[in-house]
Amino acid sequence: MHPAPQWRLAIDIERCTGCHACSVACKAEYRIPLGRFRTKVYYRDEGSFPAVRRHFLPAFCMQCADAPCLTACPGKAIARGGDGIVRIQADTCSEHIKHCGKACESACPYGAIYADPQAGHADKCDLCSDRLEASLAPTCVTACPTEALIFGDASDAGSPVRRFLASPRGATAVPIDRGGQPQVLYRAA
Repeated sequence: MHPAPQWRLAIDIERCTGCHACSVACKAEYRIPLGRFRTKVYYRDEGSFPAVRRHFLPAFCMQCADAPCLTACPGKAIARGGDGIVRIQADTCSEHIKHCGKACESACPYGAIYADPQAGHADKCDLCSDRLEASLAPTCVTACPTEALIFGDASDAGSPVRRFLASPRGATAVPIDRGGQPQVLYRAA
């Protein structure tokens, strides 16, 4: 029996063009309501005219090693799987969301969780767990035209993410560290 994969996502900021293909693909795949996102792309301008440069930062659930949402959820609807992914169990969440005051949404230091009033439960990026079960990559990864999103099993020496993280340039945690020990890593952030 093989051990469970340890899914990881890494982002090469230098390759990101801010096209939003990742966030649009995610919204389409999961029918995310208007004004809500599982995936966002932030930008920051640097310099002044005519020497202006725009930088992009794709943002996802950081799959924190010490995820504040896990302990904040009074209904225990959020759990980390054996594969390292932090997931919201929609059925359990919907039973408790009216009474919890959206504690997970408030606890997330990265604003990655939203309570969906239409669905009646909280939601966030779970690295397309349904697609992983079908041996497909997350939709954001397949949609990225510049291959800025690198995904794979961190325990497999041959996986794209493991090779990316092991390269001399490596990758670090999110440049805006707000706690939780983020597991989504960035290069050149």
